[in-house]
Order: sequence, then structure tokens, then C-alpha cells
Amino acid sequence: MAHLIPEDGTLLPLMEDFYTIQGEGYNSGKAAYFIRLGGCDVGCHWCDVKESWNAELHPLTAADTIVNNALRFPSKNVVVTGGEPLIYNLDYLTQQLHQHQINTFIETSGAYPLSGDWDWICLSPKKFKAPMPDVAAFAHELKVIVFNKSDFAWAEEHAKRVSPDCKLFLQPEWSKHKEMLPLIVDYVMNNPQWEVSLQTHKYMNIP
Repeated sequence: MAHLIPEDGTLLPLMEDFYTIQGEGYNSGKAAYFIRLGGCDVGCHWCDVKESWNAELHPLTAADTIVNNALRFPSKNVVVTGGEPLIYNLDYLTQQLHQHQINTFIETSGAYPLSGDWDWICLSPKKFKAPMPDVAAFAHELKVIVFNKSDFAWAEEHAKRVSPDCKLFLQPEWSKHKEMLPLIVDYVMNNPQWEVSLQTHKYMNIP
């Protein structure tokens, strides 16, 4: 039976939530509470959380419950990820988090309209379903996953769509990181407006 997800965002399909260290991008190394929502139709073949794709596999959970879970931990940083979290209206969730002085971060492909009030928006565009212009305009961070050499041109294409203040990161896809990392290092040294992002949580063997 299909989920009937309320449009006001008071119930969300929660795949998992856990306290860990942010492993990627600009906020790497910070303690954060992760909220992973189920549901995604972007379809990256190298996705490492394909179990998140079908929203109906994950229980509808009250946004208030999710916020209360986050409050049990000392960090004031919450990362909302997926799946693709912008499938859902995230206004209510971020409003409640901000009432408790929690910083709100989102990791998104940008394939759906922007909702929610975010302290940090990490846009990670995917070739399988291009991001919407309104998300790119508000991104604080552009994080492009490098799976093959053609992804450098893809990265530059999207760098033109974000604001001049947006941080630019290139991150090797994990299954090919030994092959792609030397190319990224060379690229960043020749194009220093970009920085290297690594999935440090995988090196640390934490979620």
C-alpha cells in the first residue's frame, strides 16, 4: 500500500537517523545528526544507499519525533539527506529544528524544488536527473562526484550555475577512488577554485 505523505511535511519516510561525523565536503569533520529520508528517482547506478530509493519501505515518522531524536545529542548540526530529501516539503522540519537553535544542512541532487530553511545547502548534481535552477542559485556548496573523466566538464558546467561565493568540491566515487583521486588532485592543482572532498567517514569506518 502506497504511503499517503501529507503535503505539510509533518510526516516523512524515515530510513534511518544516527549521530556521527560529517564525512564529506565543506563541513567534513563536524559532529552531526543525520536524517536519511527514503525515496529517490534520480537513480545513480553507483549509489551506496540504494535501499533508500523506495519510500514505501520506510516508516512514515512524525517530524516532531525526528526533531526530538536529534535533541538527544550534543551537536547542534543536523544533516538531512536521502534518497532525495527535496521530494518532500521540508519547511516544517527545518522550522522545528531552528526553534531549538539547530543548524540545518541538506545534501541534495537539486532535482526537486527547494523547500525548508537551510543554513547550508550542499548541491550534488547528477547526470541522471539534472538539478533545478532555483536550487543551484542558493547552494552554498557544489559537490561533484567524479566517476569518470567526463565528470570534470560536467562539474565546470554546474559551477557556472551557482553563485560566485559557492564552495566548489570534487569528490571521487568510492569504488573508483584509487583511479580518480590522482586525476582530481591534478585538476585541483591546475584549477584551484576547486577543492578535494573525500569520504573520510569510510576511511574512519563510521556511518
